[in-house]
Amino acid sequence: MTKVAWNSKELTVGQLAERSGVAVSALHFYEAKGLIGSRRTAGNQRRYPRDSLRRVAFIRLAQRIGIPLKVIKDALAELPDERTPTRDDWARLSAAWRGELDDRIEQLQRLRDDLTDCIGCGCLSLDRCPVANPHDRLGDEGPGARRIDTRLCPPQNCCATAS
Repeated sequence: MTKVAWNSKELTVGQLAERSGVAVSALHFYEAKGLIGSRRTAGNQRRYPRDSLRRVAFIRLAQRIGIPLKVIKDALAELPDERTPTRDDWARLSAAWRGELDDRIEQLQRLRDDLTDCIGCGCLSLDRCPVANPHDRLGDEGPGARRIDTRLCPPQNCCATAS
């Protein structure tokens, strides 16, 4: 890995990719989506401010925990002068995403625990389905995998615990 001088104010796309661990194509994609920005040199080469490293790390971490790019972009747009997120910014944004993350965790736990069981999709093809979903009663509540999807069957009134 080529070491970038600690006092470099700007990075080339290759330096940013190498230091952040993100492919050049992903950086170009982030830029096209308005998540990061660069300036162009007289030779039309991209130069990224060094604090783009923090923005890219923020984007990658948020993506890794399942936050959609649109939500990440909206969060970054809330920052004054499109500055890099600070520790306080991250605390505020992650707190706002906590409910969504809790829901995903619940959904993954249901998926892990009940995927081989009746999921409430209405197919009634497993021998357990007639017991867990007799006569496709969950179909009256709407479409989809009613017992697994937390958006369809929230934890507080989920039918998955009823059987």
